[in-house]
Amino acid sequence: MSETTEVQVNLLERSYTIKIGSGNLHQLGATVADSGRFTHAVVITDTNVEPLYGVRCAEQLASQIDKVDLLIVPAGESSKCVAVADHLWQEMLQLGADRKTLVVAAGGGVVGDLAGFIAATFARGLDFFQIPTTLLAQVDSSVGGKVGLNLPGAKNMVGAFWQPLGVVIDTRVLDSLPVREYRAGLAEVVKYGVILDADFFEYLEQQQQALNDRQADVLRQVIARCCRLKADVVENDERETGGLRAVLNYGHTFGHAIEAESGYGQVLHGEAVAIGMMCAARLAERLGRVDGQLAQRQQDLLEALGLPVAVPDLDPNALLAVMRRDKKAAHGRLRFVLPSRLGHVELVGEIAEGDVLAAML
Repeated sequence: MSETTEVQVNLLERSYTIKIGSGNLHQLGATVADSGRFTHAVVITDTNVEPLYGVRCAEQLASQIDKVDLLIVPAGESSKCVAVADHLWQEMLQLGADRKTLVVAAGGGVVGDLAGFIAATFARGLDFFQIPTTLLAQVDSSVGGKVGLNLPGAKNMVGAFWQPLGVVIDTRVLDSLPVREYRAGLAEVVKYGVILDADFFEYLEQQQQALNDRQADVLRQVIARCCRLKADVVENDERETGGLRAVLNYGHTFGHAIEAESGYGQVLHGEAVAIGMMCAARLAERLGRVDGQLAQRQQDLLEALGLPVAVPDLDPNALLAVMRRDKKAAHGRLRFVLPSRLGHVELVGEIAEGDVLAAML
């Protein structure tokens, strides 16, 4: 097995470890056994991941836990909904899940959010592990404890803060990821450089080819750095009450609107974030917060990593209407996470809608 990097997340209610390395899935059973005594495990995965890694996770758990069940949902963003959650609740009931049951989320961001929400709500809360199988989930959604569902008109509008017992990241699973899904994860990687770490952004610029080639050693370092940066934010603002955690939503106000208006799943989350980051950078430039160099460097890096940067052919006013329902909006007034320099962003309000519309052109 290659080298494993660990990132410790220290929170008031629970601390846990993120393990990052190649081949970590082979140690899943032992890792879970070290975290507590469970008599039952329910692996929640999707139709894409089940034959690749879902069954493997169940087999690893079966070496340590008496009873292991596998629940499978349709792949795609459309599964992150109330109807699928209700189906899983009923399945959990039929399986006799109780406080000695461990939920294991094996999949990308949709599965992690959905399974985490099931863990947070069934029997008033069950322990769970995150086994992220996409780059986007490994660097972002599996860390920090946000779980939830989409409503038809608003992404992630129903949810909870529910921290996992641990996160096991196996970089080897990225070899099987379709190129579009892999690139979508790179958008969140770039985001961390823009919002928190200018040196990391420069490192990404230098490692463009290695990232496109999915080089294992570079990926382990990149994933570990993203996890550490997110953990630092979460540790200081676990439940998004102090405003600090909002910086993680750079590009997301525009991006979530694009996802919702185009129909969930048509534009991948990471693709929407990449486009949203360009809109946010242009908005910041329009407001005089940054010069054009930041937006250009960001665009060059995103394009080098194969990501879209132009807003799809959608009605800008319809996008604006979705943004008014964004969780960062205050009494219907738009607020955006905008850069003031590379490596630093702030939550900015009182922005004219004309400027927002212009940033999407």
